[in-house]
Formats: sequence, structure tokens, C-alpha cells
Amino acid sequence: MTAFTIQDASRRTGLSEPTLRYYEDVGLVGPIHRDESSGHRRYGSGDLDVLEALACLRAAGVGIEDMRTYQANRARGRAAAGEQRDLLLRHAERVEAEIAARRARLGYLREKAALWDARERGDSAAEDEAVRRLVGIVDELRPEVA
Repeated sequence: MTAFTIQDASRRTGLSEPTLRYYEDVGLVGPIHRDESSGHRRYGSGDLDVLEALACLRAAGVGIEDMRTYQANRARGRAAAGEQRDLLLRHAERVEAEIAARRARLGYLREKAALWDARERGDSAAEDEAVRRLVGIVDELRPEVA
């Protein structure tokens, strides 16, 4: 068995050493084998596979509980395929909503800049047009009231 130190595992997965320890503490990975003489963690290639999957989920904004569910479903294989798909699609929808919100904020900033550009030039028609576009964007930026 090839054994990797925590530093090796961190470099290979992009996860910090404290994150690796935390993921073991909360049961997302491991338990990790320990060197008998030093007590230092020694990660196997299977551990790195799990950690790389977790690193991808983390980068996509998946939280710990859904990572735990993902890992449990992964272990169940084909029997959990539908649950796995649904979990991932829920996160995809959340990311799509985040992208839409960021696009609205970007549009707001660009239109605000266009407004000030028109004011600097003294172009009242362009200023009025920027204000008109801003009104639509501001409606998108307002949080929904339940």
C-alpha cells in the first residue's frame, strides 16, 4: 500500500491539512491509518480518491451533511443512483440561482457605471435610458418577501 503523509494528501487534493483532519473527525473519510511509530496519518490511494471527490463537492458549494449523504450513496452504488442524481441536481439548481443573482449584480454595476458615464458627458438621453434599465435590474436584486 502506498502511504501518503497529510502534506502529500493536502497537495494532491487541494484541501488544507486542518480540513483533512476535520473531514476525518466528522466521518467523511477514514478512519485514516496511523504510522505505528509516529502516530502520523498515512493516507492510502483509496483515501485520496474519496478526498478528491469531497474536494470537488466542496468547490461546488456542497455542505457537510450533503457530502455525508453523497458518500453514503456512493457506497450503496447503483441502488442509490436516483438519490445521488437528485442531490446533485438540487445543488445544480442552487448554483444556477447564484449565477443569476451574480449576473443581476453585474448588470447593476455596469448600468450604474453607464449612468455616471452619461452624467459625465452631459448626455441626458443616455442617463434616462440607464435609469430605465436600472429600475428593472433593481427589481431583480430585491430579496423576495415571503
